[in-house]
Amino acid sequence: MDLLDRLLGHDAWTTRQLLLLCRELTAEQLDQPFDIGHRTVRASLLHIVRNMEVWTDLMCGGPIRPGDADPSNGSSIDGLHDRLNRAADDLGRLARGVAADGRWDALWTDFLDDPPVEKSCGGAIAHIITHSMHHRAQVLFMLRHLGVAELPEGDVFSWENRDGLS
Repeated sequence: MDLLDRLLGHDAWTTRQLLLLCRELTAEQLDQPFDIGHRTVRASLLHIVRNMEVWTDLMCGGPIRPGDADPSNGSSIDGLHDRLNRAADDLGRLARGVAADGRWDALWTDFLDDPPVEKSCGGAIAHIITHSMHHRAQVLFMLRHLGVAELPEGDVFSWENRDGLS
């Protein structure tokens, strides 16, 4: 397993662990405002997953998949879990293709910026992973304040030990 596999695997697994913990929360807890980040657990998790979807779609040059803000589907915890699995698979395929072809420095155009901006594939992939980590820390803060017990540390060693890789 190379570094890219570790980073991608850890990123998706750790977000998935938070989603699993959130299955026990009420809608009121998921939507309780905090003075941090995207303000609620649900909005923060939605932002993490949506970021993976949009950036992957932009780098692939295809249309951006529609966001699903319907709480009964795309922004429910189960809906976010399903979306995360698809987004992580898509990002993994893209990133492994970039690595296999040596396209880390290849440029693509982010048409969501105004004006559009060229960005490197490697920079964008690194951004997605570090962006997710940043917002997971905010989710952990909110979960702690909601009284959720046994929160994961979220580090790569926890992921390796959990999957029996070390």
